[in-house]
Amino acid sequence: MLYLVVSYDITEDRRRNRVAKLMENYGTRVQYSVFECLLQEQSLLELQEQLQAILDLETDSVRFYRLCVRCRAGIEIFGRGTTQSEEPFVIL
Repeated sequence: MLYLVVSYDITEDRRRNRVAKLMENYGTRVQYSVFECLLQEQSLLELQEQLQAILDLETDSVRFYRLCVRCRAGIEIFGRGTTQSEEPFVIL
């Protein structure tokens, strides 16, 4: 699994709303334009492909920060909030 922090700066409201809606399918919003995601590599590639279809690469920006396990353990939060955690699952 990859732990990512994804931030974006989208100039147009309609595209920004589409990006936010898409990001909600892949991670947890921790700030207005910042999401924490715990993804498989394939899911990341799918997300990036979908984002490229929405973005205006001349004016918009999306950043992907990959965090290692040690970096993730060092996250500090002041105030409300938690980090994205790996959900346990059962294969039937």
